[in-house]
Amino acid sequence: MQSAFLAHLRTTLAGLEADGLRKSERVLTGPQGRRIAVGGRELVNLCANNYLGLANHPDIVAAAQAAMAEYGFGMASVRFICGTQAVHRQLERAIADYVGKDDAILFAACFDANGGLFEPLLGAEDAIISDALNHASIIDGVRLSKARRFRHAAGDMDELETRLKEAAAAGARFTLIVTDGVFSMDGHIADLRSICALADRYGALVAVDDCHATGHLGPEGRGTPALTGVGDRVDIITGTFGKTLGGAMGGFVAASQPIVDLLRQRARPYLFSNSLAPALAAGALKAIEIAEGAEALRARLMRHTRRFREGLTQAGFTLLAGETPIIPVMLGEAQLAQRLAAALDERGVYVAGFSYPVVPLGRARIRTQMSAALSDDDVAFAIAAFADAGKRLGII
Repeated sequence: MQSAFLAHLRTTLAGLEADGLRKSERVLTGPQGRRIAVGGRELVNLCANNYLGLANHPDIVAAAQAAMAEYGFGMASVRFICGTQAVHRQLERAIADYVGKDDAILFAACFDANGGLFEPLLGAEDAIISDALNHASIIDGVRLSKARRFRHAAGDMDELETRLKEAAAAGARFTLIVTDGVFSMDGHIADLRSICALADRYGALVAVDDCHATGHLGPEGRGTPALTGVGDRVDIITGTFGKTLGGAMGGFVAASQPIVDLLRQRARPYLFSNSLAPALAAGALKAIEIAEGAEALRARLMRHTRRFREGLTQAGFTLLAGETPIIPVMLGEAQLAQRLAAALDERGVYVAGFSYPVVPLGRARIRTQMSAALSDDDVAFAIAAFADAGKRLGII
């Protein structure tokens, strides 16, 4: 039986390889940054979530090192047994203040935050309405809930209203609308004003996963609710310290006090996972402090975003429209995306091809991401490399 099972897995893997869907991991031999060391070469990095360039910031590294000396390496415990230190509560208060909520609760990752959010708060009498392009962690978290599930087409406010009416007609006690703040594969910002207006009309709650916004979008980097002027109306914000805010790991849910208090009692990924390492918590604290005052970094990030988008458009590439540092270069076929990624690697630019199941079939792409760590010369170099590789492959 085991040999047959392993043969089945090998056949599946071979099929992924043949279809250009198998993902490979390239080993970095140094820290994350504007240029990264891979296989003895240095490449311009265009695919990290390192939006403000804080992943190797010396002040964050120093804060993490100091915390390790003071608090130790790890907790070897969950929070409610003997895994809560002062630095954990300091980080929870800091991120709650940053995004404008009463309190926050830490998780090992935002995948766990979203995975643990819905089941404790909503029961079979309730409803959850989710955008079709929401992150996999939201999809999985919603599936764990007993609440009735509804889905609406990406960004379609008319269909969202239809789902709200259906939930009301079904007698839902409470209805929660959940959306990404920035959709990670497309770079689009959710229409939070319209979502909140509909939520007001139908008495619904609103939750936003702001992983690709917290720290670099909105006033002082406070995210998409602040950017769109609905920060007070959004009930729940989930996010991460693994992207803009230091780039390490850890996630959070920020909300009103009763929501956070109940999650501490019943959120399974919180109750049954080790506490965040104290060095990670201290590093994230320093990252929030830096991000709050990082107007120059945010301005540089958006300048790079505009320049790179204009350069690739002028070269003849097909891009998804948008205004965030996520700039998807659309290619359609998975194998073409992989060939372009390989050609760019040869030219000194590090990117990754994205294909099914990360994106829909036939919608393969190179998802490029700008960083404030990049120099103007890095951006110019990357535009030239894309243009040369695109011509060589017949894409442009």
